Amino acid sequence: MVKYNRIVLKISGEALAGEAGFGIKPPVIATIAEQIKQVHELGVQIAIVCGGGNIWRGETGAEMGMERAQADYMGMLATVMNALALQDNLESQGVPTRVQTSIEMRQIAEPYIRRKAIRHLEKGRVVIFAGGTGNPYFSTDTTAALRAAEIGADVILMAKNNVDGVYSADPNKDTHAVKYESLTHMDIINKDLKVMDSTASTLSMDNDIDLVVFNLNEPGNIKRVVEGQKIGTTIEGRS
Repeated sequence: MVKYNRIVLKISGEALAGEAGFGIKPPVIATIAEQIKQVHELGVQIAIVCGGGNIWRGETGAEMGMERAQADYMGMLATVMNALALQDNLESQGVPTRVQTSIEMRQIAEPYIRRKAIRHLEKGRVVIFAGGTGNPYFSTDTTAALRAAEIGADVILMAKNNVDGVYSADPNKDTHAVKYESLTHMDIINKDLKVMDSTASTLSMDNDIDLVVFNLNEPGNIKRVVEGQKIGTTIEGRS
């Protein structure tokens, strides 16, 4: 038995880089693909949103004096690179996968079409959404919330790099930081907890989408969350 039948898994770019913090590390991405395969074998419908911070960050563009929109478009391209790498790893492990991009690049991926994405999920294919929302000024957190609402996902799984939940403060800097087991999206906004940006939080709240924040680096955690085990922090879609 599983708790969630259709999920959106949000993976940060940094998670694909491992300890190096930059680039794509083959052993790391292979391990993530293996965890996703475990969940796929349960019959769960899986959509994935990748970040791009391991390749390009908007702050880098700002330091160069680059226009914000231009820097954001570069970040969208970085997410496509990550999506293709993850697709290759998943398919090498026998998991059928499709990449859909919000910016058309037909030679390497399908354009994002909501009904087609849902059909892929129903046929047991993992769908990776790349290219963000296709618009500058929106994060991949917002992309995850938007796509979850569009495809009718039960939950957004925020797979964090060496972070096992939501805390009242940064546990690496504040020894008195308290870990929350459960919250609401309104709590996230009111307490300014920085789980995801405010646009993504509001979108998730308005569409009653649950969110689970957990540590991706612990093998088997994605499966544990899907099965309903109490790990990480659960943010309820309904206040």
